[in-house]
Amino acid sequence: MKVRIGPSSVAIERGDITDAEVDAIVNAANATLAMSTGVASAIKRKGGVIIEEEAMRQGPVEVGEVVLTTGGNLAATHVVHAAVMGPDLKTDADTITRTTRAVLSLADKHRLTSLALPALGTGVGHVPPNVSADAMINTVVAHVKAGASTLRKIVFVLYEDATVKAFSEALKRHGGGR
Repeated sequence: MKVRIGPSSVAIERGDITDAEVDAIVNAANATLAMSTGVASAIKRKGGVIIEEEAMRQGPVEVGEVVLTTGGNLAATHVVHAAVMGPDLKTDADTITRTTRAVLSLADKHRLTSLALPALGTGVGHVPPNVSADAMINTVVAHVKAGASTLRKIVFVLYEDATVKAFSEALKRHGGGR
């Protein structure tokens, strides 16, 4: 599913975020920035340990903060490490919203035009897909509608069918859709 909001497109796709051909992909990180499980582990495996080494030199960070690293061997030029949870591996809708805002702000600061995001908090954070979807889609749509973003392509690249469904439904509710 894809919708156009002003000069930007927001899309939902099923797939592997490590294959996304965008300026940056988002890593659902913890505050230490270690890349040991879930999406982070897949990014490190495919992109190389250089990504984790560069991230860890910038950490630890507070929950809700983000850092930018190289994309290593990935198709994406950069990885945005979004600390959506602390050492307790817990998160919630407010933290997902705050972290998504930080991701979008960093993307604009670095004048990125395309970004791929996973479903923050739905893995080891145990947040239901519909909760993550509402928080993230609402934040992305509001950011794009504000009109000052450099982002022209924002794609949620999701691994599981139930998550794709939750994000597609949220995009229909918050961003319109066809």
